[in-house]
Amino acid sequence: MRLNLGCGNRRLEGYLNVDKYPACNPDAVVDLEALPWPWPDSSVEAVDLHHVLEHLGQRTEIFLGIMGELYRVMMPNALAHITVPHPLSDGFLGDPTHVRPITPASLHLFSQARNRETIARGWPNTPLGLYLGIDLELVEVCYEVQPHWRELASDPSRKQEMERAIFERFNVVSDIKMTMRKVAH
Repeated sequence: MRLNLGCGNRRLEGYLNVDKYPACNPDAVVDLEALPWPWPDSSVEAVDLHHVLEHLGQRTEIFLGIMGELYRVMMPNALAHITVPHPLSDGFLGDPTHVRPITPASLHLFSQARNRETIARGWPNTPLGLYLGIDLELVEVCYEVQPHWRELASDPSRKQEMERAIFERFNVVSDIKMTMRKVAH
């Protein structure tokens, strides 16, 4: 089974298209903040969350529960493809339904290997993967650069300048595309 969670009007062929709102005409009406999810353990081979995760879990315990459910339903080595608006963009800040920024740094907190590394280095990051007994490894991150920044982004000699702009400036990046893998234990 493959899940397109929070599909809205973006249906994917070969996926179970899931949304909270019947008006979207999903294959399944499911409130992703109502836990547990209705799918069995290790039953999902791929998950797509396109502009969804930033809308979920305003209360921390609900967000952590959602990440736990994502881990629970995924098969070992399954991939979750996550697209979110960059927190320093009009796309994130202009939508009152966005309840939390999602960044690579926040998703790294669900990797047990990263958790062990941060503990060993004495860093203050919360080792959520170890605390919650889940292990989701961030395997790919891609920044969707706004059109007026693409020339700078395409110049390899200016890579450091571009990286700094991404983290310091408003509206450089529209979206962050990330892929997480369920680590098999």
